[in-house]
Amino acid sequence: MFSQKLQQAFNEQINHEMASAYLYLSMAAYAHSMNLPGFAHWLELQYKEEQGHAMKLYKFVNERGGKVELLPIAQPASDFKSPSHLFEEVLGHERKITGLINRLYETAMKEKDYAAQVLLHWFIEEQVEEEAAASEILETIRMAGEKGHALIMMDRQLARRGMN
Repeated sequence: MFSQKLQQAFNEQINHEMASAYLYLSMAAYAHSMNLPGFAHWLELQYKEEQGHAMKLYKFVNERGGKVELLPIAQPASDFKSPSHLFEEVLGHERKITGLINRLYETAMKEKDYAAQVLLHWFIEEQVEEEAAASEILETIRMAGEKGHALIMMDRQLARRGMN
């Protein structure tokens, strides 16, 4: 049986995933405003990915006979100082989400909900990938710099996400 405590925790995580999607869409809008369409493309795909994460949790709650309760989503940040600052925020946000997923997993363990633990293994692995990708982009921006050719090349590289 799906416990009330775990149902509430899953509903909160659905909210965090939707807030993440909203944040990435805001970041994409910022990148467009800076004439960085490749950055925007990468962030738009991230937006869609986060929506998919929320729906995976949504479906799970429904399959377990729980009740999804959608919570308000706060307005995300919309202004960033630079491309490196943008990806510092991405990395920081992904680390925050990792902590939330870990906390949700701990709740599933305490509630002895093995089905939830199995589902959350996927999210734990996903967060390793999310943090690694954000960290790699941030470090590349820092090495290359945020001016001229290096930034243009980075923008073109990010534009290729999802084309493999």
